Amino acid sequence: MKKRLFFLVLALAASLARAEIAVIDDTGATVRLSRPARRIVTLAPHLAETLFAAGAGDRLVGTVDYSDYPEAAKSIARIGGYSRLDLEAVVALEPDLIIAWHSGNAPANIDKLRAFGFPVYVSQPDRLEDVADEIERLGKLAGSSVTADAAARRIGARLAGLRERYGGRPVVRTFYQIWKQPLSTVGGRQIISSVIRLCGGENVFGGLEAIAPVITVEAVIAANPEAIVASGMDEARPEWLDDWKRWPAMTAVARDNLFFVPPDLMQRHTPRLLDGAEQLCRHLETARSRRAK
Repeated sequence: MKKRLFFLVLALAASLARAEIAVIDDTGATVRLSRPARRIVTLAPHLAETLFAAGAGDRLVGTVDYSDYPEAAKSIARIGGYSRLDLEAVVALEPDLIIAWHSGNAPANIDKLRAFGFPVYVSQPDRLEDVADEIERLGKLAGSSVTADAAARRIGARLAGLRERYGGRPVVRTFYQIWKQPLSTVGGRQIISSVIRLCGGENVFGGLEAIAPVITVEAVIAANPEAIVASGMDEARPEWLDDWKRWPAMTAVARDNLFFVPPDLMQRHTPRLLDGAEQLCRHLETARSRRAK
């Protein structure tokens, strides 16, 4: 009888081990769940969007301000902003999984949430390929792998198509402007640099290590980009993009290569980044067409 009980215990332990979900996040940490997450909190707008793309939007119980896509995300309970979290609100939601943003959430807040005993998955996709990988991992954590894996395959197919079409095109030296004051851009490790490369472009500030470095007007003039691409705050082209016309000798200005891509399509690490990539690729192709024959 004791021998039979011993083997039953071993079988149960083996079964529980097989049932455990283990996923490595973007910091290299392993996130372990005993079962698929059912109450998920996301700490950045793009993370809520990505969770919906992974087929797990119905598990989302809390998110931050400006989580506005898809439409269903607007009705999710708010827990502050990504840079000013309401930790008490997070705890009150009793999540079984928290998805954090490595470069956007304060490390101290992430540490506190872990200290409270919550499993925390930390996200930081730095390449377009990483978006598909992350969707697959979130699908595994939420038990929605069928939907998530299909979404990842679609992203991979679109990415391959863009790479085939634009990857071999002549290089366009590109300045991507996040904002006017302070004048800021993206460094080489930021995912937008990956988009620029995909389109056959070269980020003129790609040698900078910072993710969103602050630069000077003089540095942009010295870099003499062939194209300037700006984002801004919303769907409207920012008026300050035309401020560069004060320097008509700059190649981008001389050839009228001042372009706009909506920030939600370029500055959120989600599947919509491919929509932004398609727009950026078309803009750089326009820049190529304006070269002297």
